[in-house]
Amino acid sequence: MNRHSSGERLFNVINYILMLLLIIAMIYPFWYLIMASLSDPKLTSLGGLYLWPRGFSWDAYTTVLRDTSFWSGFRVSIIVTIVGTAIGTFLTAMTAYAISKKRLEGRMVASFFILFTMLFNGGLVPNYLLLKELNLLDTLWALILPGTISAFNVFVMRSFFVGLPEEVEEAAKIDGANDLAIFFRVVLPLSKAVLATIGLFMAVMYWNDFFSTILYINSKDKWQLQAVLRNLIDHAVQSSINGPNGDQIQVSAFTVRAASILLATLPILLLYPFLQKHFVKGAMIGSIKG
Repeated sequence: MNRHSSGERLFNVINYILMLLLIIAMIYPFWYLIMASLSDPKLTSLGGLYLWPRGFSWDAYTTVLRDTSFWSGFRVSIIVTIVGTAIGTFLTAMTAYAISKKRLEGRMVASFFILFTMLFNGGLVPNYLLLKELNLLDTLWALILPGTISAFNVFVMRSFFVGLPEEVEEAAKIDGANDLAIFFRVVLPLSKAVLATIGLFMAVMYWNDFFSTILYINSKDKWQLQAVLRNLIDHAVQSSINGPNGDQIQVSAFTVRAASILLATLPILLLYPFLQKHFVKGAMIGSIKG
């Protein structure tokens, strides 16, 4: 049985205390929003800490969920996130796999140009003019296509592909598989971890994006959820609305903001537990090997 010295026990106690404080610091802001969003709008003006709801009211969520623009933005964000993540992950995998192969002529030149985009880019005006010339303004493709390829994601996935055993691909070639067959039937099934990692990166990026909507979209029915909620938060004021039974519901800007933030965060929070195992493994392998 291992006996720890007094110094080691003190060190462990301090570590536990610091970790507990860190956990509280990470969790409490989210808990604060939950409690504030469920509080009575009349009592939220008191300020202070929110450990439990002050009163109890669903009025803030009723206000947000009854707004038709919320459901329109939710639908647009779902479409953009799913389509953009699928296309972006696939293109990133193809690009990373190509530049990970030493037999590819011009591999270093291609890698340099991809790396160059991490340091320099054309800026907002050239991007806007490009989408305008392609007739993509005020379409969902303007929200999807500009973010499909990220140099950072390409190099993370490239590092993963470099670490795959070459013997596996050589065995597939002996069996008569060409490069496309190897990529789709051998490489991708072995890359679930890094694919889940990059997919989560891209899903979060698409879901949280509101700047693209401001730049490229004019029609409000094509606004993403984040832009809708931003508009809702900016215009939220202390007021009353008619409830489903004709009664008056009191709402406040603060509770509406809290409810809006939670509703926008919820889909990603529900997605993350299913990808956590692959996410941790893919991030570690992609960062260590290369």
